[in-house]
Amino acid sequence: MAVYTDITEDDLTSFLTAYDVGELLSYKGIAEGVENTNFLLHTTRGAFILTLYEKRVDRGDLPFFLGLMHHLAERGLSCPLPLPRNDGALLGELSGRPAAVISFLEGMWLRKPAAQHCREVGRALAEMHLAGADFSITRKNALSVGGWRPLWEKSAERADEVEKGLEREIAGELAFLEANWPAGLPSGVIHADLFQDNVFFIGDRLSGLIDFYFACNDLLAYDVSICLNAWCFEKDCSFNLTKGMALLAGYESVRPLSADEASALPLLSRGSALRFFLTRLYDWLTTPAGALVVKKDPLEYLRRLRFHRQVADAVEYGLTR
Repeated sequence: MAVYTDITEDDLTSFLTAYDVGELLSYKGIAEGVENTNFLLHTTRGAFILTLYEKRVDRGDLPFFLGLMHHLAERGLSCPLPLPRNDGALLGELSGRPAAVISFLEGMWLRKPAAQHCREVGRALAEMHLAGADFSITRKNALSVGGWRPLWEKSAERADEVEKGLEREIAGELAFLEANWPAGLPSGVIHADLFQDNVFFIGDRLSGLIDFYFACNDLLAYDVSICLNAWCFEKDCSFNLTKGMALLAGYESVRPLSADEASALPLLSRGSALRFFLTRLYDWLTTPAGALVVKKDPLEYLRRLRFHRQVADAVEYGLTR
């Protein structure tokens, strides 16, 4: 979540007349995240999230995102739901952007998750994978291995501004992953962005998953590798084996990984680290001054990537067999 587009109170009040949400009491921007503009709304009917879909989001993908949330909720997964307008549509327009009002999910994200929280995340991820198995709409992952080179080319010339020698290192890494990326593993709907700020807890109980705007169809084990990167490293970028073991045990309590998925997990984790390094690098170099958005350090994911290069077996992440 982030704020790129500002809105006026008059425009927002007019926009909300198309929804059965009562009268606007207050609103404020939400700075976390990098993709869309988000506001927390308080009305006489309760709390809601307003999302304005920015230019990097293809309007043609919105039926997938909004439909997926409904599909998962119908199958028992706790996630926000887009509210219909009075005319039945899920999308409106505000400040020149497609916009939706989303239900508010109780809970808060954890700054310092422990192993038991990682286990809950693994379990919820597997439940999402199973719940999405019969979702009829598909969406290609534009940020899988085939999309990394075009993204890298937007930043390559300035990469050494971030760290000396980075251009050569990432060029070699990208070539290796393109040549060795696995095929034929189980695939389906993945979240693709299940970071700490996209998982809500009430106490130690996971209360829901949010922000499905990177969701797509891809390798299920790739989604697991994203969570290993997002949840199982400490601030000094050291891997926490206890958290890794808990996350993987939680996942396998619902959906056991196949032998081929387990074998591919080090390479997939290396690739997902590169994916987030590349998007963070691009945003670090190009986010305009004054945007209400928290820029994320790309070097955090470079350090994760270097760790994964040394991993020979998923046992080193805590996977037990």
